[in-house]
Formats: sequence, C-alpha cells, structure tokens
Amino acid sequence: MNENAAAAVADTRPQWFGHPAQLARLFTTEAMERFGYYGMRALLTLYLAEHFLFSDQTVTGLYGGFTALVYLTPLVGGLIADNYLGSKKAVKFGAILMALGYFTLCFGGEAARPWAKIDGQQYDVLVETRGNDRAQYVTVDGARLQIKGNEDGSVSLMAPDGSEARRVAKGGFQAGGERDPLFVTIMLLGLSAVTIGNGFFKPNISTMVGSLYAKGDPRRDAGFTIFYMGINLGSLGSQLACPVLADLYGWWAGFLLAALGMALSWYLIQFAGPKLEGYGEPPAGAPKRDIPIYVGAVLAVPLMWFLFTNLMAAPPPVEGAGFIGYLAGLPILGKVLFATFLACVVLIPIWSIAYGNRAEWQMMLAAIILIVFNVVFWTLFEQAGSSLTLFAARNTDLSVFGLFEMSPAQTQFFNAIFIVLLAPVFSALWQALGRRGLEPGIPVKFGLALAGVGGGFLFLVWGTQFAGDDFKVGLWWLAGLYLIHSMAELMISPVGLSMVTKLSIARVVGLMMGLWFVSIACAQYVGGLVAQVASVETVGGQVTNLKVSLDTYTGVFETIGLAAVAIGGVLLLLAPLLKRLMHGVK
Repeated sequence: MNENAAAAVADTRPQWFGHPAQLARLFTTEAMERFGYYGMRALLTLYLAEHFLFSDQTVTGLYGGFTALVYLTPLVGGLIADNYLGSKKAVKFGAILMALGYFTLCFGGEAARPWAKIDGQQYDVLVETRGNDRAQYVTVDGARLQIKGNEDGSVSLMAPDGSEARRVAKGGFQAGGERDPLFVTIMLLGLSAVTIGNGFFKPNISTMVGSLYAKGDPRRDAGFTIFYMGINLGSLGSQLACPVLADLYGWWAGFLLAALGMALSWYLIQFAGPKLEGYGEPPAGAPKRDIPIYVGAVLAVPLMWFLFTNLMAAPPPVEGAGFIGYLAGLPILGKVLFATFLACVVLIPIWSIAYGNRAEWQMMLAAIILIVFNVVFWTLFEQAGSSLTLFAARNTDLSVFGLFEMSPAQTQFFNAIFIVLLAPVFSALWQALGRRGLEPGIPVKFGLALAGVGGGFLFLVWGTQFAGDDFKVGLWWLAGLYLIHSMAELMISPVGLSMVTKLSIARVVGLMMGLWFVSIACAQYVGGLVAQVASVETVGGQVTNLKVSLDTYTGVFETIGLAAVAIGGVLLLLAPLLKRLMHGVK
C-alpha cells in the first residue's frame, strides 16, 4: 500500500462523504458567509449606478477597489491568526464585523436625484422605467425631450414625435446626480467593515479545511472542491433572492437578507462546540493579544473609508506618462496593492532560502509563479460583478423563454448554479484520474483555466453578432459565458487553495494563504481598471445609446479574451518546469 492510500485508511475520525466530518461544519459556515457576500455583491454595482447615480468610471473603480481590499486584508488576517488568535477565533470575529457591515448597507437613504447640464445650464432629469428598459427626459423651454446619445459623442434631444429638437455637441452635455454625502459615508463605512471582517474570515476558514488532512492525504483536492461547492451553494440562493427583495421592497431589503445570512454563518462557527475542538486553535505559547487585535481592527474601519474616498477622488491616468508615471498617479490603494504584492513575491522566496531547504525553496518558488498567473485569471473572471453585470443590464435580453425576465443582478446566479452542478463532477473526475495516475498537474489545470476564461469572453463576443435591432443579445449567450467560466474556475480556485497548503512551508502557510488572496486583490483592482475601459456615458444611471455600449463591450471582451488564451498557452508550455520544482506535489 502506498503512502497516500495509507493516509486515507488510517483516518479513524467520523467521516462525511469519505472526508473528515468536521468538513461539514466548515462547509456550512462558508456557505452562509458566501450567501451574505454574494447577495451583497449581486446588488453592489447596480446600487452604486442606480441609487447613487455614480458614473461608470466611479462605479467600476469603487467596485474594483472594494473587492481588491476584500482580498488584500486576508494577508494581515492570516498573519494575525498564525501568530496570535488561531484560525477559529479569527473566523468568529470576522463574521461579526461582516454582519455589521451588511446591516449598515441597509441605510442608504433616498435615491440620488439625476440632473443634466446642457451647454452649462442644469436641468432635472426624469427617468421612466419600462421593464428592464429606461428612458431619460429633460424639460427645456416647456418641451419634454428624450435624451439620446450618438456614436460621435454628441447628444440628441428628441421631440415626442421622434424628430430631433436639438443636438448638443460632444462635450456640451454632462450628466450626474445630487446625492446626500451622509449616506455616501454610511455606505462606504459598511463596505469598510465588510473589508476588515473578511480579512479575518477568508484565509483562516480555508486554513482550517487544510488542517483536516494529513500531509500526503490524496483526498485533499477533493475536499477543497467540496468546500468550494459550499461557497457556490451559499451564493446560489442569495444571488436570486437578494435582487428579488431589492426590486420588491427596496435596496435595504436585499442587503438585510445578506446580513442575516452572515449572522447565521457566525452562529455556526461560534457554537460549533466539540465538532471543531482542536482545529484552528491559537499557536502553542502565543502571547494573548485578543482584545488589542479586536480594537485595532475596529479602528481600521475609518482607514478603509479613507482609502475608498481617495480612490473615488483620484484623477484618470495621464496619457503618455509611461509606466512609472502611471504607478505614481495611482490612488493610495493602487500603490499599496502593487507594492505589497511585489514585496511578497520577492521577499518570501528569499525568506524560504534562509529558513528552508532546497526542495522547500523550489516548492515555494513554484507556488509564487502560479500565484502570479492567478492574477490574470481573476482579473478577467471578476468582470462578473462589474462590466458583465452592466452588460446584462444594458445589452442583454433578459427574457427567459418569454415567460418572465431576470433582473440584471440575478444573472450572476448562472456561475453559482453551474459550480454547484459541476463541482461534484470535477471532484469525482480528479479522484478517478488520480487513481489511474492520469490527473493533470496543478500548472496544467491553471493553464487550462486561463484559456477557459478567455474562451468564455470570446463565446459572448461571437454571440454579439446575433444581437437584435434593440442591440441586445440573448440571455443564453451570457449563460454560456458563465458555463465556460465556471468550468475554468473549478480548475483553478479550489485547486489553488489546496496548492498553497501543499507547497508552503508549514510555519508560514497562513501567510502564503494571505498572499494567494493578495494576488486576487491585485486582480480585482486591475479588473476594475479593465471595466473602466468599457465605461460608457450614462444619464440617470442608464446609457442613452445601446449600440455604442454594445460596440464598446464587444471590443473590450474580444481583446481580453484573446490575451487570456495566449497567456494560458504560455503557462502550459511552462508546466513541465514547474512540475519539477514541485517535487512530486500533485
């Protein structure tokens, strides 16, 4: 009997579907945490665009900044858990902060009032809704005129009979919203609490899953895939239910449901009792610093608020400034993200040379190379919450077989349902191939995932050729993109979490898990920049020319799709070298 098989046979703990029974409690805890997070995320982009009437540039930049911070703070949370709190206490505290953040988002106040400036003169804008479509009007000299954007950047004001009453030259039309600064501050504080809480929760729940398996246990990848299915099982319900409540009762109701899901996640971990006894405990001999850590975390919430406001106030990059000039012009968050990631990528291998043997250093180097490629994947995959959600709202026919219409926020549900359906298939596939010695290595899975995320965008670009006269594509083209992306996700995300725990030197596994999330943080930030490239002019939160927006999205999606396929091919070529550096880790 080989060592891996012996590890599985020797496990005398109670089992759950062939895995340690503790996985069930961690599975449900993570499922409810993701219920809260993805329910909130399904609403966030549209909430910023339609309730606060921020421009596309601000919406996608703020969304990218928030999701970046959500993945940056786990670096600190992992370090704190490794050295002081232990994983279990960190998860409990993070759950409390996140629940408070979601409850705070329920207090959004009145919607911003749209306005338009025409050649310097400001007018109130009336927005009329017809299903998922909206029309915008201004009253000029007693005449009610519809606003229609043109491909050359000019704006036509259309009379009721369909004739053009007036054309405003490019640059002569400006749209915006009058919003209460107090409620903007409340919203940003809510996002800040979620950001800090997530830093404690996210890396440490994954570390606890990894601690369930002995080194060499062949069930580890399958266990992380099951755990990953819990993430998407939780998000599945919330991405349908939160938008429904938001449509029926207001944005507050959708955020409230997300908050209740997060509160249940806290309950599950807080009262796990003996089920998780001995897992995620504070390190032996660690000084007790619980209260100062909790106080410091709460005091960090205003710091997150400052980073958000700085991000929103940052000017666009100056053309021709070069790469150094571009970095210098980034907001504080951008500088912190790139500096942190580059420092970790350089310093961690140096540390591993000093404190590990040659094999450990090579394994750590392989992990970091894969983490760098991970940035590309998530940059493109996470367009789901920004540019793809706006594409769904503007250029997608949301009719389901003519029976009813989905809301734009609900289209993110496709990813979750495909993950839930396919995760058992992939888990069984990896186990079956592993028994035969045919399972592809981690670098190959990463390369296929990169090619897959690019292929999803190219599939949607193909679908835009069949857009109707209303410049909208069928819903099933968007669903097809999410199907391809979901298969790609299953080849990188659960595998990546497992990879970090297997290749890392044991005493810094929390730090390396944090670095994994920092790589995703950089991806989220860059993803926001990519989404900004796809920005179009809006009035009252809606575009005024659907052809312009369709052409814009098609061009951006084609470019990033081709780039991802090419980068995936490069990683597949590097796979044999990385396999040697991994010293038999699969």
